[in-house]
Amino acid sequence: MTMAPFGRTIVLNAANRWDDMWMADQQLATSLSQFMPVLYVDPVQSAATRIRERGWSSARRARPGLTFLGPRLARLEPEGLPGISHRGITNINARLSAFEVRAALRRLAADPFASIEANVLAPISGGIGESRTVYWAQDDFEALAGLVGGAAESYARGDARLVASADVVIAANPRVAAALRSRGRDAHLVPFGCNAEHFSRSATEDVPSDVSLERPYAVFVGHLGERIDLTILERLASEDIRLLLVGPLHQRAERSRFEALAKLPGVQWVGPRPFESLPAYMAGAEVALVPYTRSRFNLASFPLKTLEYLAAGLPVVSTPLPGVEWIGSEDIHVASEPDRFVGEVDRLLSLGRDAAGDLRRRNLAQDHSWDRRAEAVASVLGIGLRRAGASDGR
Repeated sequence: MTMAPFGRTIVLNAANRWDDMWMADQQLATSLSQFMPVLYVDPVQSAATRIRERGWSSARRARPGLTFLGPRLARLEPEGLPGISHRGITNINARLSAFEVRAALRRLAADPFASIEANVLAPISGGIGESRTVYWAQDDFEALAGLVGGAAESYARGDARLVASADVVIAANPRVAAALRSRGRDAHLVPFGCNAEHFSRSATEDVPSDVSLERPYAVFVGHLGERIDLTILERLASEDIRLLLVGPLHQRAERSRFEALAKLPGVQWVGPRPFESLPAYMAGAEVALVPYTRSRFNLASFPLKTLEYLAAGLPVVSTPLPGVEWIGSEDIHVASEPDRFVGEVDRLLSLGRDAAGDLRRRNLAQDHSWDRRAEAVASVLGIGLRRAGASDGR
């Protein structure tokens, strides 16, 4: 593919690899590329990690390095040393990643206008010649360390460094914004959004052939791990409420307990499914679930799935979370206790869906689309909102 020079460019140092589960990083990068070219930088990865995750064949073939995802969107896969949480290794990897970014910018004929930093363990901000540095504070990173098996002090150190050094701080949810302000740092609140157009396709999708549940049923889509309150799912199943579970089982999940749940009558777990097919798995449901625990990490998160459910036309039952309550929709039913949660799901299943409600929920999701969030970020950065043409992204 012959590419035009990128010129002024945003560099997004992401927390997630581009080809991992489709998360906030990939979606914001795609939407931002409508306003300015974007270089998406994967988290730095060692050859040893690549081989462990993708097999020995990945050691024999050349790394993709820099690839083009669209006319104004490119991806860089930097390589570093193993031991990402070790302080000395972290600093080396940050320098290696910044070196590769500078080389990629030269290849793209790009002038780095701003860096958006979402990677607290190997930040490159300030090392790539950008005009503005932005810290995108997505989560409570110390709490995240416990979920991913990382060192809390490494995440805390990286977070503190970015809070102190960034020209601009953007918080992804109300709890993180409040925490930053209590530390004396002004933060722009730009919550996560959703790909509203994509999930609205559930209105015309056929239910996949591998879904065998009798309707009506409730659906959960996402990672199944320790963030999820299994007690709520177990209680739903015990009340003969049919459940469709879509998503991977996290390595730190209570595997034996989850497997017992998945074997119950009226419960079907289909495993992980590609992002492109998720609207179809929502198409046959009557209600969608956000059964999160009230952990420190969850309270400082903004579950993407809530808006995705609404975009699919589904009413939502959720445990109380500041990010969910911030949306302020009559179609998000908050229940703090398992009994109330079960009661709300049962009530919504008995009511069923209607065309007016589906339209109302889809319209609300459009107001919270990633394009709207990209407009907010561009406004914070002083970038004009004239779109140069849609990126073909994913």
